[in-house]
Amino acid sequence: MAALTASCILCGTNSHAQEDRGYWRAASSNALAITGDVNIGELKVTIDFLTFPLAPIRRLKPVEVSAVFDADVNAGIEGSLYRLKVPAAQRFQHKNTLCGEEDTQWMATYIGGRTMQVAFFSGDDEPVFTFDAVQKGNALCGAFTYTR
Repeated sequence: MAALTASCILCGTNSHAQEDRGYWRAASSNALAITGDVNIGELKVTIDFLTFPLAPIRRLKPVEVSAVFDADVNAGIEGSLYRLKVPAAQRFQHKNTLCGEEDTQWMATYIGGRTMQVAFFSGDDEPVFTFDAVQKGNALCGAFTYTR
């Protein structure tokens, strides 16, 4: 019974971790103006037809997701945190960058229905996902919305 329970937990975690994989169309004005569509794979993310390595780090707890995105902490939501490396010099649509003069090193995702929210962060250290840290810190580069 314990093996079956552990197996179900792993299946649920694995399938939830893969929810953000695949092709997503830009939906918010900043996604349309900066990134265009995105495609998230197991080990890479494609932004505006440019591919960057991607490493899954961990699941984000509901309170962490709520600190970054406009999401109800009581709805049982989860997100994902990834490590990536997008050089500061990389230009996207309309010659925009993701994090200004800093490398983009972190990506957080949250899915609600057929919509995915993505936030990009700079900095070597893992972002702190509290409301105060996100609002008062300078690591958050921007949040974007995509649909399927």
